[in-house]
Amino acid sequence: MKRPLLIGLCVLAIAATGVLAAMVPIGGAQSPPPSTDTTTTTESTTTAPETTTEATTTTTTTTSRPPKGHPKPKLIPPAVTVGGIHVGGLSATAAYIVVRAAFRAPLVLQAGAHRAMVNPDNLGAIAYAKAAVAHARSAAPGAAVPLAVSIHGRAVRELVDSLAKKYGREPIDAKLLLRRLRPYITEGQPGKTLDRKASVAAILQALRENRRTGIELPWVEIPQEITRKTFGSVVVIRRGSNRLFLYKGMKPWHTFVVATGQSVYPTPLGRFQIVVKWKDPWWYPPASPWAKGAKPIPPGPGNPLGTRWMGLSTPGVGIHGTPDSASLGYSASHGCIRMYIPQAEWLFDHVDVGTPVYIVPA
Repeated sequence: MKRPLLIGLCVLAIAATGVLAAMVPIGGAQSPPPSTDTTTTTESTTTAPETTTEATTTTTTTTSRPPKGHPKPKLIPPAVTVGGIHVGGLSATAAYIVVRAAFRAPLVLQAGAHRAMVNPDNLGAIAYAKAAVAHARSAAPGAAVPLAVSIHGRAVRELVDSLAKKYGREPIDAKLLLRRLRPYITEGQPGKTLDRKASVAAILQALRENRRTGIELPWVEIPQEITRKTFGSVVVIRRGSNRLFLYKGMKPWHTFVVATGQSVYPTPLGRFQIVVKWKDPWWYPPASPWAKGAKPIPPGPGNPLGTRWMGLSTPGVGIHGTPDSASLGYSASHGCIRMYIPQAEWLFDHVDVGTPVYIVPA
């Protein structure tokens, strides 16, 4: 009875010793990174007449390696510019974005007091930013890399034409008025338009230099055809006082005694102009009762028109010389304005076709 009990206690003691032996390597195992270790422990005890086998225990410890880092992108050397845009220290991608954004900024055009903004895309402008950035990557520090640009010249010319029409001004010629029985000539105003050739060149240059401000479009002046200084002669005839006043522009020049129309054949009032000038004219009888039965008179001493005829823009009326000098200073004609023959010849040489003639009642 005691012997089997003793044998059983010995078996339990041996088993406990095996368990402890198996536990010691597990607690003291070290796993140096980044390797993987496997520890196997096996204990076998044989006691006659019984055999006891202990199981195997395996422990695995894994340590991961740190991931490999990506290579840093190559940066553009410091202080490098592309088309005037600073790209030093940027990657190629960032530099391309910056250059493209800067090129697409609108141009600010200044035409005198007028300002206009236009997008480069509307002018067909294309910037070759990728090629310029590729060049910048290998440029020396501080280098200024040009930005190649393709431009649609026709679009630029059409833009300048539209701005010239929008902001340009036609010239205003001097105008003739009559104030207090004397001629008054307004000053008028010269016109202006864009210098198209210089304006197109300024826009193209700004696009090539990648500038967006300080783009001045120059003006050219369109001169007046008629100015106060160049207006020429003006005739004012005062029918009531039978006087003809000749002005050089607004400045009094000469005064002449004349004869104007009778009350039954009054000289017409209003503004007219000289439309024809004849030397040594023929006289042809008008379709009027007073000339009924008269025949044409050739040039010569007896011609009623003297030696000069300055026809006005009203039918049958003109300024002319007369052999009947006794009628001057009176309302004695059939509607025309008579003058001394030498004075009519002088006036003939100092007026032109188109010279304005005012006839007033004073």
